[in-house]
Amino acid sequence: MYAMMIVRYRRPLAEVEAATEAHRAYLKTLETQGIVVASGPMDPRSGGMILVRVQDENPLADLDTLRDGDPFYQQGLANYELIPWVVRQGKEGLDRI
Repeated sequence: MYAMMIVRYRRPLAEVEAATEAHRAYLKTLETQGIVVASGPMDPRSGGMILVRVQDENPLADLDTLRDGDPFYQQGLANYELIPWVVRQGKEGLDRI
């Protein structure tokens, strides 16, 4: 199963930028593990989106764990909307990534 993590900054951008390197390093680790499919900031930069792979059985538990490990969340810089996603069209392409 896939899920979208919508990240919305709750602090000024200067504070967010101070933690961006740690946030990106965290996402890179998850990408290496095959969890993060794609990620990036919104335009204009008010937050970001992260497409992830999660288990079918309990996707919200996986999403909570992923959110809780993010430096943006740990430092109170962002709110997260966690949305499990049942992909119907294009799943084969996502699975190849």
